[in-house]
Parts: sequence; C-alpha cells; structure tokens
Amino acid sequence: MPHLQAALNASAAVFLFIGYRHIKNNNRLAHRNCMAGALLISSIFLVSYLTYHAEVGYQPFEGQGSIRPVYFTLLFSHIILSGVIVPMVFATVFFALRGNFNKHPRIARWTLPIWLYISISGVIVYVLAFHVYPPEIFVWEPGYVR
Repeated sequence: MPHLQAALNASAAVFLFIGYRHIKNNNRLAHRNCMAGALLISSIFLVSYLTYHAEVGYQPFEGQGSIRPVYFTLLFSHIILSGVIVPMVFATVFFALRGNFNKHPRIARWTLPIWLYISISGVIVYVLAFHVYPPEIFVWEPGYVR
C-alpha cells in the first residue's frame, strides 16, 4: 500500500503542476481537468492511507543519527499541513464551482503550494521510510505488533 500511496502522491503533484501551467497559459478547461484529477487522486490517496494505517498501524522509522530530526521535521510538517489543506481545497473548489473568480485565485495562491508540498513531501517520506531506511520487518497483516 505505501508504494501505491507514493505513486498517488507523485501523480497528484504532476496534475497540480500541469494544472498550474494551464491556468498561467489561460487554458481554463485544461486547468479545471487537471485540478479535478489532482483532487480525485488525492482523495483516493486519503482513503488508502487511512485504510492502511487502520489495519497496519504505526510503522517505526528505522533511520538512525542525524537523519532522524530531518525525517521527523519533514513528517511533522507534512502531517500538520495535511490537516490544514483539506478545508483550503474545499474552499478553493467551492469558489471555482460557484464561478467566484475573485476569491478562487486568492485562496488558490495559498492552496497550490501547500498541496504541492504535501504531495512531494509524502513521496520523500515514503522513499526515506521504505527504501533508504527500510523497516527490518514489514508485515501487511492487520493487527501486526512489533
């Protein structure tokens, strides 16, 4: 599941970036489609993430030494901003759907970089936790206790 979640995060980041480029080129339809894709992918990610952690629980980070504060700072900012971004995305989408293009870009100016940071930092956390410092034992079974 973490591999799928990283792919979803990376895909969401790509859609967000391309969507941003489309609006800068005044292509509203392509922008809307990319942002809808990013929203759908991020929603699938959230459901898979919550399901995975409900079943597997906490997976300890195996890195030692100076990487630990780096990893946990990145993880902490990722988690905090993940909670902040949800209402921001709802507001941004709400204003877009209502055709309020005075408020939509004002909040989107903040929503986009935070959402991109969350998507990209999620991939970095995954790479660190599962590839650079892989868990000693990784079990996919529900109720696994180390």
